[in-house]
This record gives sequence, structure tokens and C-alpha cells, in this order.
Amino acid sequence: MRYKDIADFKNSLKGIVNIKDSGAVVSDASKLRSELIDKLIFNSVFNENKEVKGNCRWLIKSSALNLGIRPASIQELYEAMGRGEYKGFTVPAVNIRGLSYDVARAMIRAARKNNNGTFIFEIAKSEIGYTEQPPSEYVSVMIAAALKEGYSGPVFIQGDHYQVSAKKYAVDKDKEIAGLKKLIKDSISAGFYNIDIDSSTMVDLSKSSLKEQQRLNYEIASDMTAYIRELQPEGVTISVGGEIGEVGGKNSTAEELKTFMDNYLDTLKKRGNLKGISKISIQTGTTHGGVPLPDGTVAKVKLDFDTLSKLSKIAREEYGLCGAVQHGASTLPDEAFDRFPNTGTGEVHLATGFQNMIYESRHFPKELREEIYKYLKDTSAEERKPNETEEQFIYKTRKKAFGPFKERIWTLPSSVRDAIGREIENKFDFLFKKLNVVNTYDIINKAIKSVNVQPDLKREIEMCLVSGQKEKIVLMPGQD
Repeated sequence: MRYKDIADFKNSLKGIVNIKDSGAVVSDASKLRSELIDKLIFNSVFNENKEVKGNCRWLIKSSALNLGIRPASIQELYEAMGRGEYKGFTVPAVNIRGLSYDVARAMIRAARKNNNGTFIFEIAKSEIGYTEQPPSEYVSVMIAAALKEGYSGPVFIQGDHYQVSAKKYAVDKDKEIAGLKKLIKDSISAGFYNIDIDSSTMVDLSKSSLKEQQRLNYEIASDMTAYIRELQPEGVTISVGGEIGEVGGKNSTAEELKTFMDNYLDTLKKRGNLKGISKISIQTGTTHGGVPLPDGTVAKVKLDFDTLSKLSKIAREEYGLCGAVQHGASTLPDEAFDRFPNTGTGEVHLATGFQNMIYESRHFPKELREEIYKYLKDTSAEERKPNETEEQFIYKTRKKAFGPFKERIWTLPSSVRDAIGREIENKFDFLFKKLNVVNTYDIINKAIKSVNVQPDLKREIEMCLVSGQKEKIVLMPGQD
């Protein structure tokens, strides 16, 4: 399946895609989906030749534009939600860590089945590192999935938890901020037009006033918002998210939200009255990935829906945001999900539950699962706490196997991948209905303006990692 060289790559395009000065022109969309796209996306991820890899990524993105599929910002929809024009649904944002092409395809199939246009593909700063999915690759995979499944329209791809490490900031703040800016720049170049800045790690609860507690949070969020506005493509207003409380910490309050927002907006205004965030993440009692019990099952969580409702209302009515954002929700019980639209939650983030479905599927090869778990015991033993059971240790660390085992999982037999994909598609179908995003496709196409940003071939090649090289991303303690 690997291309030998650029000539081999170009030869495979004959009669399917023509390369013009203006971009790719698809002459046979049916063959692109049935014969070519699987090979293109495999090589965009695994080919050892940077030029081949970069050309594959460019062709996927450019062909998608030619067929009406484009990376987009959800900004206009969230502004309309803030004005009260749309309500009654909660937008799902899904972190895809492994089996990425198949999981994204399952999500697209469920979206098409439900006539749903309000869904977000996302990946967190930490996940980029341990799943070995740099921004340009991740965008290519999500767009390829949309191509494969015959989707058209805006595709929302989001950088999640683009975080600042308080510890590293204290040692060398310039270096820490420079690293975050590089990640933001690479992400925007790749096609991430939705970015969640998480400087809530800088909140200092030891300070006496709320303003001082939130100071570094709102100052850094303002700085990063301004930086994003400098880089966003012409015609695109990137949707930026902020956060006032670290997930897993104490529950957020209305006073904290207002303190952050008032000072964030004042700080941003001094920079030229720039457009601010479109949503705000809060803490309501969840933790990323859930809390594993000694037997490996997940503890039940009591989520504070009253706080979620109250803060979402303030976010919309006083600041024009889409509402509050709920993190760490994928391991909640099924009966919890229809409460999010009822409380006015703007967006909900889902990650670990889909990871669990992959590893725990009866279709996932037992031998590979055992090999992965042995690898984790050998390579991550220092992370195991003295009182932790083996089941708890595996549950907490198995996310880190998606990078080292990426090709092994990607190339599982199609019968295995298809079976797991159907299970995940059914879960998406359930969640889309619970979150009430059914029949939102027309809303999206009405609210979101069409802006086509042609990918840059030279930049795509530059962003490709050479064989064996990994993205250097700092992992945050306790981050999902």
C-alpha cells in the first residue's frame, strides 16, 4: 500500500484527480472514494518519504475542497447561539486517539444518518504527543474520513486543552509560551480553525481575591487570543475557547466566570478590541477519563447540572457565548446525556469512552491487547502508584499505547476494523440523539459562511515528521 516515490504517487491519480495550479480537480469522485482515498491517507500517515507524505496530505485537503468539504470555524454558530437564535442542542466534540480513520468514518456515518452538521473532531495538546498525531496529519485523517463517507460541508477540527504548564512557566515563562505559540501556528496552518486555550492551570487559589486568582489565566488567554487573530486565514474567524477551572478540581462559580470574563475582555480591548472567546469551559465534578476503581471499572460521577445550567445562562446572556463547555463526559452514564441540552450546555467533550470501546471490543484481537498491556507494564511501570491495582494502572496508561502501536492498530484486518467501527457508530448515533443535534445540518450550512483556504504544498511537506521522529509535546499531570 506504500507509494515507492512521487512518480508512483502521481501515477495512482490518473483518471481520478488532476493537479492544477489552482489545486486538485476531482474527475472521478466515486473512484477517489472507492479506490484511492484509503491509500492516500495511509501514506499521509505512514510513508517514510516526507515529500510523498506531504503530497498525499495536500491532495486529500485540496480534493476535499473541490468536493465541497472544508475545514471551518464554528464561530458563527456559537455567536448565533449566544444571541438565542439557536438552542436546545449541545455540540459534541470528540477526541480521537486511535484507530483514527475508522473512528472518524463512524462519526461521519452517524452524522449523515442523523442529518447532523454540529460535531467537532478534536485532539488535545497531550494527545498529539502520546498518540503521535501531529496537527497536519490529524486534519488529513479527519478530512479523508469525510471524503470516504461522501460528506460535504464544513468540518470542524479543534485543538483541545492547548495548555500552559504552571511548573514550566515558573521556570522559564518565555520558553513555555513560545512552545504553545508554535503549536498554535502549526495547528492553524494545518486547518485547525477552533482552538481551546487552557490557561486555567495558572489559576492560583492561594491568592486573596478572585481577580488575582484568575490574573494569569485571563492575561495568557488574552495574549493567545490576540496571537490567534494574527494568524487566522483571511475570511476566517477562529473559534477560541477559554477555561476558568481545571477539570478535576473544585467546581466553578458564577463569580469566577464573571471575574475571568470581565478582565479577559478588558485586557483584549486594550489590544484593539479584538473578538474574544466563543465559549467557556468550567468544572462541574467530572475528571478526565473518569476515576478507575480497583477492578478497572469507572466510578459513578455526580455531575453538578445546576452549576452547568447557571453558568451557561450567564455565559450566553451576559457575554454572548454559546454557553458553558463540559469536559470529561464520555464515561458518564447514558441517562446523563439528554440533560446537557436541557441545561443549555454549549459543547460537551468526549474522549476516553471511545478509547475504552476500542480496547474492550470483543472484536479487538486478544493477542494484540495482551501485547499492548505487557508493553505498558514494561515501559510505564514508574507511573504505577503503590496502592494501585493492575486494572487501574492499565486503565490509566493504555491511552499511551496508541502512538507506538498506531500502524499495528490501523492495519488490523478490515473485518475487525469494520466491526469495531459499527459499534462506535451506534454509540455516536445514540449520543447525537441524546444531545439533540439531529437535523442540524441545514442550520450549520446557513450559519457558517463558506471560506475555502487552499492548503500549501510546501508547508504540508515541511510539517511532515521524518520516519521515527515524534512530536515533542509536554504532557500535563492528570490530563485526559
